[in-house]
Order: sequence, then C-alpha cells, then structure tokens
Amino acid sequence: MMSYGVQSAMFQWQDGSRRVQDDPEAERAVAAVVDELRRRLGSVFTLEELTALYAAGVDWAWEIAIARGTASDPAAAVNAAFFRYAREATDYAGGRIHRGRSRRD
Repeated sequence: MMSYGVQSAMFQWQDGSRRVQDDPEAERAVAAVVDELRRRLGSVFTLEELTALYAAGVDWAWEIAIARGTASDPAAAVNAAFFRYAREATDYAGGRIHRGRSRRD
C-alpha cells in the first residue's frame, strides 16, 4: 500500500505522462528533467524521497522544461519526468511500493 502522498503524486505524474505522449517536443523536456532528477537523487532512491523532492518545489524542473521548448505545458512535462523516474525507485513495484527493498540495500 502506498502512502497518500506518494499515491497522490503518482496520480499527478501518470496524468502528465499521458498528456505528453507522442509529443516529440515534450519528450526532449521530459528527458532533460529526468537527467536532472538523476543528478539530484542519484540512481538509488525511494518513492518517498522522490515525492519529498517534488513536494519541496519543482520550479527548477519547470525552468528546464520551458528551456527545452514545452512552454505550452511545462507541468505535464515535469510530471511525466517524475513518473518516468519513479519507475526506477528501489521500492517501485508496478505502481505499488515494494517494502522489501530500501535505499540501504
């Protein structure tokens, strides 16, 4: 079972992913934001950590998305990037949190 914060964030992120689907301009922005997420969180992180980063503010991600040409819907590009990166979380299990793995494993 996911915490409400993670569940709510995942819903927003998945919606953003749907909104940018098949949009090459948005794809460039999504990829750039994912690169920055990787730089900020590294390759070993949990959904809670990713959600905390999102909750702390994503102005930096909006700036990246706008710079990459998605001024029409930067929110969707940012959310899509978080959704894509969430699937790399150590505790991601197809939309559920897998409690068996942690950042320290």
